[in-house]
Amino acid sequence: MSVDLVVVGLGYVGLPLAARACEVGVRTVGFDVSADVVTALNAGRSHVGDVPDGVVAEMLSNGFSATTDPAVLAQADTIVLCVPTGLSETGEPDLTAVRTAARTVAARLCAGTLVVLESTSYPGTTEEVLRPILEQGSGLVAGEDFHLAYSPERIDPGNAAFGVRNTPKVVSGVTPLCAKYGVAFYGRLVDTLVVARGTREAEMAKLLENTYRYVNIALVNEVALFCDQVGIDVWDVLDCASSKPFGFSPFRPGPGVGGHCIPVDPLYLASKGRDEGFSFNVLAAARAVNERMPEHVVDRAAKLLAERGLGLREARVALLGVSYKRDVADTRESPAFAVAGRLLRNGADVRYHDPHVQSFTVDGREVSRVDELADALSTADLAIVLQDHSCYGSTELAESGCPVLDTRGRLSGENVTTL
Repeated sequence: MSVDLVVVGLGYVGLPLAARACEVGVRTVGFDVSADVVTALNAGRSHVGDVPDGVVAEMLSNGFSATTDPAVLAQADTIVLCVPTGLSETGEPDLTAVRTAARTVAARLCAGTLVVLESTSYPGTTEEVLRPILEQGSGLVAGEDFHLAYSPERIDPGNAAFGVRNTPKVVSGVTPLCAKYGVAFYGRLVDTLVVARGTREAEMAKLLENTYRYVNIALVNEVALFCDQVGIDVWDVLDCASSKPFGFSPFRPGPGVGGHCIPVDPLYLASKGRDEGFSFNVLAAARAVNERMPEHVVDRAAKLLAERGLGLREARVALLGVSYKRDVADTRESPAFAVAGRLLRNGADVRYHDPHVQSFTVDGREVSRVDELADALSTADLAIVLQDHSCYGSTELAESGCPVLDTRGRLSGENVTTL
């Protein structure tokens, strides 16, 4: 039996896409190499915060199923690749998952199928990496025998206002006809479509979106470093500047950048630039600033402890919020790892509180978790707010009496020091 859609990779991107497809009546199957993920989803249990168990139950009732059997790919009208694109140990783009998924699809690719890549990567990935694998493995030709498109994901974990349906979707194809097939498919799922001139333009647009954020975060981080040095309240500066109704987009400093996209995507762009003999000097400067922020946080912590006659060694430090984003469980590339690692190397007794994160391992060492915020504060010499989860209200932190270093600029009180 044929299916309308097979989503390859059921993570933070693939599962929301599958959920939206099921919602509009697209016959959908999810393919993932993780047996645990597949088993849980078929039992109605979600591992993605934006897709709760209730939504998975609705998906199942609408005919959705998950599988580790790649044979389902041969039954699909459309195949969308939503596999991770991270970095290697040397900090270079790692397309292992894309290549592996492409070979799996190629061995089962049928004429007339639409194949779409949603994974973020450097310009040229669709036509220079994905296309040859699909063509060589299948014996089919993209644009003639099957349709090949690129449509970058725009998932924002924890964002209740924008999801798959109402976030404009960039669509491109290796030929105009491929793009039309991509538009026809996504037109069933998304309110607004933006057709790019080609796949390289769509790939570059995705990198630009996140690089824009990366560079502007670096700017305000460097402004924060300067303001700390000269005694200026950076948070008041930002509030004042943000009052301008034009010509200024507010960004906020913090302990560093995290998540799968913001710290990673600019490195894909920089790597492609090097391959082409081009240097992104602004990116290099931004990276230097952003990577400095965890060290700055620990330096500020050391000064606050010194004011109380304590050193970092054996000081009890509670980290509040170790995920990369407010009110989500995702710790990918979280600056909390760098902050905790530096504290531990300096001999601090580090514990953490985060209602969304059940375990936190730094440099192979499991950091002790404190279940209750009150307990974390009562036993600490210093608390560092790394992520401003909604559970961290000013009142409870102020009344605890524990000195607090707020790296997010959300709190106030006599015992609170901002970054």
